[in-house]
Amino acid sequence: MKLSEIARRLGCQLDGNGDLEITGVAGINEAQAGQLTFLANRKYAPAVKTTRASAIVIAKDAAPVPLAALRSGNPYLDFARAIEFFYQPPKYAPGIHPTAVVSPKAKIGDGAHIGPYCFVEDDVQIGRNAVLHSFVAIYRGARIGDDFFAHSHSAVREYCQVGNRVILQNGVVVGSDGFGFAKQTDGRWYKMQQSGTATIEDDVEIQAGSCVDRATIGETRVRRGAKLDNLVQVGHASTVGADSLLCGQVGLAGSTVVGNRCILAGQVGAAGHLEIGDGAILTAQSGVPADVPAGKIFSGYPSMDNKQWLKCVAAFNHLPELVKTVRELKSELGKLQR
Repeated sequence: MKLSEIARRLGCQLDGNGDLEITGVAGINEAQAGQLTFLANRKYAPAVKTTRASAIVIAKDAAPVPLAALRSGNPYLDFARAIEFFYQPPKYAPGIHPTAVVSPKAKIGDGAHIGPYCFVEDDVQIGRNAVLHSFVAIYRGARIGDDFFAHSHSAVREYCQVGNRVILQNGVVVGSDGFGFAKQTDGRWYKMQQSGTATIEDDVEIQAGSCVDRATIGETRVRRGAKLDNLVQVGHASTVGADSLLCGQVGLAGSTVVGNRCILAGQVGAAGHLEIGDGAILTAQSGVPADVPAGKIFSGYPSMDNKQWLKCVAAFNHLPELVKTVRELKSELGKLQR
């Protein structure tokens, strides 16, 4: 594909030879002649001088570069779009594999593909063009929308609801039992019946090995457009807001409310029964014991305003010197008192 055609389809300003033939895309350090790369992080700016790529997607106001360029208002997004010009995922023909077990009481939409060893129970509804790859289990009474894609070994449990264009990566479980146990007088734990459901709204993607637990009563809900990374745990009766990102190994204890457009970086843990306001950002490994105001950046444990946390970390790095100084002052004070 000619670079000029890529520029046209992306709506980017072209600097340089539009007749260049582009055969693929690659990262800035790995790219070879004929490939398109991108620069969105200043950390990689020095690599512009050494990359072997034939062209690069850069910001509109970026300095001139020594290769053909597509100037973009959002280089990362436009590079993501460019990937689709050169790679298309596999297509799956409609039909039910002979090894799949599909209840005659299930309703399967037109164009659906149900792959090897899948199991679809009674009273399930699955929308148009859904793909159940292999070893996927859809429990009784589940409701699933159009253009659903479930990778192998994922499961949607009983009576849960999944919207349109939802993607479940390998090993995802929607509607697993919440962690609900009541302590008895003899010290043993009594399992609480998890009678609620889990609801996944439209355009959500849940990545490998993540779990969205059903509520004890009521529902757990992941709202439209939210993205959950690998090994994320959403506890019972929690809510994840629209367009929020929960990165790897985030854990939400029960009844946590995450607002819209929040970012919870890797290994953030929320204690439960608390609210994280719209647009809040929690940096990696933050521990959240209480509410977080909307629009704030919090860090550390217990989580606090990011600027305050940075000051605390800076002070902590000088703690040995401070201890030494205090000991010296204490010693001098003791001499004066004698």
